[in-house]
Amino acid sequence: MDRYGLNIPDDGKYDLIALGAMVHRLDPGVVPFRKATECQIHVSGGEYNVAANLADCFRMRTAIVTALVDYPIGELIAQRIRSMGVDGIYKRFAHDGVRGPNMATVYSDRGFGVRAPVVFYNRSNEAAALLKPGDFDWDEIFGQGVRWFHSGGIFASLSETTPELIIEGMQAAHRAGAVVSFDLNYREKLWRAAGGLDRAVSTLRRIVEHVDVLVGNEEDLQKGLGIPGPEVTKTSKLDPAVFAEMISQVVAEFPRLKVVATTLREVLSSCRHRWSAVAWIDGGLYQAPTCDLDVYDRVGGGDGFAAGLFYGLMTGREPEEAVRLGWAHGALLTTFPGDTTMATLEQVEAFARGGSARIER
Repeated sequence: MDRYGLNIPDDGKYDLIALGAMVHRLDPGVVPFRKATECQIHVSGGEYNVAANLADCFRMRTAIVTALVDYPIGELIAQRIRSMGVDGIYKRFAHDGVRGPNMATVYSDRGFGVRAPVVFYNRSNEAAALLKPGDFDWDEIFGQGVRWFHSGGIFASLSETTPELIIEGMQAAHRAGAVVSFDLNYREKLWRAAGGLDRAVSTLRRIVEHVDVLVGNEEDLQKGLGIPGPEVTKTSKLDPAVFAEMISQVVAEFPRLKVVATTLREVLSSCRHRWSAVAWIDGGLYQAPTCDLDVYDRVGGGDGFAAGLFYGLMTGREPEEAVRLGWAHGALLTTFPGDTTMATLEQVEAFARGGSARIER
């Protein structure tokens, strides 16, 4: 299918394969960790979430290429991956019983009202950070037929070798004719520990040279790619003009790009957001409506948008409809606990068409 300037394969064993790190997120709800007595465990990963959303909600065939440690936390994560309908393509690591290597832990409370959520990490001796070029047989993986390959900036930040593995995977994807997407997902805490802003920019720019579809907001573009723009805190979070103004420079510097997309979110409180999305698709700019969200758990909303957008593009929808599907799915995802979807395709399509929260009888 040749649309949007992309040549998307019509079929394959997998609609999408993601490359990234798996984590388990401990969530004490609205209680801050220093007062917490219990937590929920969510299985997540910025790259994996897209594959999980596409499999569970959008009924697509997906896989995650990642590291897995053979100990109980690894078993828990593998079981959750299976339960979302995602195939695991693993490099396995043995745990030494004391120090690791480990499956990373993310700690994230939900905040409440004027109290913002707080996120911090334990990624010490993380198995995914040990991944390197040569760890996976890309010719075998792509030889089964893959329509789309996805990775992201969180995985790129983990070590000196993970960006090289991303580029190796992207090069194999292009040889196989798959579309390549990347979510900049700039995380200041992760890059600060990995060498700072200069290393982030130099690393992410090398990766984006290989990318067809880029997801990232104006802060991602400025801090992750070094694209000049206004101070993001002084502009309206819902105004697409800043994003649109930056697009011309982004596509001039990275001419392979055919799609650049982002969510637009204005945080009124931890529980109340205004939400929209915008995408530049093969020269045209398309914006979703704006809606008010009552947020249960904001984590994963951007990955929900990416999954819905990719589904729209892979199924040949009109550009505006593809953006609305991403916007609708991202909005619905914030109404569920955890980082991955609990929405149905029918709910997403109804909301994208302008549905409401009236009870369905």
